Amino acid sequence: MDYVNLGTTGLQVSRICLGCMSFGEPERGNHRWTLPEDESRPLLRQAVEAGITFFDTANGYSAGSSEEIVGRALAELLPREQLVLATKVFGQMADGPNGGGLSRKAILWQVDESLRRLGTDYIDLYQIHRWDPRTPILETLETLHELVRSGKVRYLGASSMWAWQFSKAQYLARIHGLTPFVSMQDHYNLLNREEEREMLPLCADLGVGVIPWSPLARGKLTRPWDESTARSETDEFGKKLYREEDRGIAETVAAIAEERGVPRAQVALAWVLANPVVTAPIIGATKAGHIDDAVAAADLVLTDEEKARLEEGYQPHAVAGF
Repeated sequence: MDYVNLGTTGLQVSRICLGCMSFGEPERGNHRWTLPEDESRPLLRQAVEAGITFFDTANGYSAGSSEEIVGRALAELLPREQLVLATKVFGQMADGPNGGGLSRKAILWQVDESLRRLGTDYIDLYQIHRWDPRTPILETLETLHELVRSGKVRYLGASSMWAWQFSKAQYLARIHGLTPFVSMQDHYNLLNREEEREMLPLCADLGVGVIPWSPLARGKLTRPWDESTARSETDEFGKKLYREEDRGIAETVAAIAEERGVPRAQVALAWVLANPVVTAPIIGATKAGHIDDAVAAADLVLTDEEKARLEEGYQPHAVAGF
């Protein structure tokens, strides 16, 4: 496993980040397809043994049980100083008007809840999960800055917003002497390349690390297009992300994978990793093979001709995933 700096910071992360939305008690939250603790632990152990040190979860995943499972398991697998724990804040965690979002009230409440669930004294990368239109961004930035100064948080990240919003946040942080975001977790894969227009160039210019979510397009790039899984059948958010018109790209991934003699997931992820702006794609795993493919993809080098074939069928479309 290779390790790289996250943006222009000194924080080193594994080239593959393990996304932990797959780990959570199925009866908690809205994701009935998640793996309970006894099924999650072997995958977390496998990831650590493969050299993965970067783990991403969120307060809202399975109503907080993802953070609980990840925190307990990783505490037994690696010393805290070797782990890079990332989590996110924004989701609705209680009924009522202040049960979520990015207000000072919500953030100060939820950071302590995340620390408790993760069983740690600090969070390496604390990310805003979305843009909150109800809260002035300066209020959010000032609150996040206090968390860094207090030692509860080491670095700040953002996720899935318009480039102008991210630029505004970074500008306000600079002129007010606040801690800027060092990473962007955005939706980027062969079926959704709209981030190449503004967000990725902005991140390159600002020296911001990019850690894409859904680099395998919710599995659409890893199996026959019409094949369904327990997750795809119940993932209402995922059903809105990809279009029938994208089928041809998935078929090209399959063709190149067959020519190379490797699983489709390796080809699709190798394409994301080949983008110099990308720091570490966030992959999900519900089977051991998912981790094996992700680790192998980091060593798979696509030719220019293969990359051209993968890209030629892409058609611009509306941004998806906000």
